[in-house]
Amino acid sequence: MIRINENYLKLQASYLFSEIRRRTDEFQEANPDKDIIKLGIGDVTRPLPQACIEAFHRAVDEMADDATFRGYGPEQGYEFLREAIARVDFQDRGADVSPNEVFVSDGAKCDTGNIQEIFATDINIAIPDPVYPVDLDTNVMAGRTASFSDGRYGDITYLESTRENGFIPDLPGENVDLIYLCFPNNPTGATITESQLQAWVDFARENKALILYDAAYESFIQDPNLPKSIFEIEGAREVAIEFRSFSKTAGFTGTRCAYTVVPKSCMAYADKGGAHSVHDLWFRRQSTKFNAVSYPVQRAAEAIFSEEGRAQAMALIDYYLKNAKLIRKEIEALGYECVGGENSPYIWIDGKTDSWKFFDLLLEKAGVVSTPGAGFGKCGEGYIRISAFNNYENVQLAMQRIRQALS
Repeated sequence: MIRINENYLKLQASYLFSEIRRRTDEFQEANPDKDIIKLGIGDVTRPLPQACIEAFHRAVDEMADDATFRGYGPEQGYEFLREAIARVDFQDRGADVSPNEVFVSDGAKCDTGNIQEIFATDINIAIPDPVYPVDLDTNVMAGRTASFSDGRYGDITYLESTRENGFIPDLPGENVDLIYLCFPNNPTGATITESQLQAWVDFARENKALILYDAAYESFIQDPNLPKSIFEIEGAREVAIEFRSFSKTAGFTGTRCAYTVVPKSCMAYADKGGAHSVHDLWFRRQSTKFNAVSYPVQRAAEAIFSEEGRAQAMALIDYYLKNAKLIRKEIEALGYECVGGENSPYIWIDGKTDSWKFFDLLLEKAGVVSTPGAGFGKCGEGYIRISAFNNYENVQLAMQRIRQALS
């Protein structure tokens, strides 16, 4: 008989954002005249940069002509895009990344979920708490955890991010093999300094561990003293993989394009046979299971790196940061402590009560959708996350409603 992967049975009943959608839909059905403002899921609302739109059109026209039509593209991504990424996002900032270390994909979420396939199932995992659910759930699916109890899975080293440590987790006090980090952080919005990140790289080098570094929100960093990439840190090329996305940088949530950087000097180990190139393993995985991002999408992504594209993408970032600034100002004026919203599109708010209760209060009393912190882990209990991804007028209205609901 056909049998299932029983690790899936360890997963909690509902994926966080599915549960948010379910509660929101139920409230909308019961209150059809209520206008709901969604500041929960981090989905952009502004149109794509004009440079990207024009590149899309040109690429589609190429696909309509026999002489310029393209079929399957290279699994690693077209060279024109990988060269632009390596030059602008890394080399211009002094980070040693070459185009052949860049892998273009259809989403950072996919890559962070898929990368764990190339590692052993019996390794020790260190995962932040709170954390973006995909990082944890994909390891549950792979069988690296024990069952769920008292808000956590067994056989996981949880890196607690709390107000006491500034939402920057401390180094683990035990040996770990695979470390997940995300900065600017999702969900807390916290950022990490160069010296703090250097400590993690040094730890990984000393322990032959590997860091999976999620930098999907690096474009929101405004402070010039903060690192945008882990590869700005000495020694990181030996022990780190970095994930980035065009979803938030340039509004590609609906068109899907991202990339992962896997340095050729990054190694992992076999019980027999010594060190193996992580780059080669990931290339083998991608060439087997992935057929590349479409040519028009990659041309549109390339346009982000033009002078016009960079200015237009930065205008989008500035727009959402204006929203974030307003949200943080209004929430703090109400007497709530929060972090984020300065170098991040997320504001992490101490709700002073149960996360889901606060979520329901904002939904029912203000018609505003947030994200309950408990859905990101045990350390998220009592917090909510508010996203700056909406138009400014909606954010103003949402803040007005929240003031009335909490007054």
